[in-house]
Amino acid sequence: MRRFLPDQFTLILIATVVFASFFPAVGKGASFMMVASNVAISLLFFLHGARLSTDAIVAGVKDVRLHALILACTFLLFPALGLGLRALFPGLLTPSLWLGVLFVCTLSSTVQSSIALTSMARGNVPGAICAATASNLLGTVLTPLLVAVLLNRQGGGHGLADAGRILLQLLLPFALGSLLRPWIGAWAQRNSRTLGKVDRSSILLAVYTAFSEAVAQGIWHAFPAIDMAAMVLVNALLLGTALLVTTWGARKLGLSKENEITLVFCGSKKSLASGIPLATVLFGTSQMGVVVLPLMIFHQMQLMVCAVLARRYAERPADDQAGVSSAGRILPAGRQ
Repeated sequence: MRRFLPDQFTLILIATVVFASFFPAVGKGASFMMVASNVAISLLFFLHGARLSTDAIVAGVKDVRLHALILACTFLLFPALGLGLRALFPGLLTPSLWLGVLFVCTLSSTVQSSIALTSMARGNVPGAICAATASNLLGTVLTPLLVAVLLNRQGGGHGLADAGRILLQLLLPFALGSLLRPWIGAWAQRNSRTLGKVDRSSILLAVYTAFSEAVAQGIWHAFPAIDMAAMVLVNALLLGTALLVTTWGARKLGLSKENEITLVFCGSKKSLASGIPLATVLFGTSQMGVVVLPLMIFHQMQLMVCAVLARRYAERPADDQAGVSSAGRILPAGRQ
């Protein structure tokens, strides 16, 4: 039953939303939390840059076709699915919730959970490390551009301004962390557990700030239970279709079982850790609370469903995974 229960971080995330609902930051407190949230997000990406091991990326960079398929699923398949669902069922969700669903479709893949699930399922772990890392790096540029195109937020080049904010607030700290890795990389690896708490604290701070603003605007009165149920249904359709397409596509293209696993888990997942900071930069706290609601639901749904799939993959006969046992011992350096 534990596989179907929320993970600890999701429970804390829900508790943060509940706390913000009853004790939102307002006035000067809200301004302070906004600045603190932006600083924490920049710190989060700086630490990712400091911890990221290039050796793991080099080990998995050889299979270009696999990585191209994963990127196509992440940045082409999902946006197409999101637009298709909105076109078929435009009245199923409110415009603001459709905004959140489409934002989910533009995000990069997860890192930590994609790699962990690939390893659990005895898949191509080096390939997962390379694909998930590339997805997140490209996502810092592709996500704001996709948001600009899909959501029509901009008028007269606003999408470039969004990309500029991403480069300044997220990619620049990440690059600085990577440049300083020769001096602080070993320290970051030794303290990875502690720094992982910094990562999650940054996300929780961003969520609290966003939902404080959303509560002040009456978010919980704006969406009745029927809207929440419809949002769960839309997310289930997105995830289910992505899992079916990646599984069918891998087998149709004749990929090995190990690469099929990597495609399924890296190509069907969306990053909460990257999504919340990106939403803060792209939408601001005034809209972020509504925008990240579909993402939070999708995040928990993908973890529960993919954990069951990983266990089923892991139960296959041992000779189906020739040559993967050594790859499975490569551990991820970053967390998402």
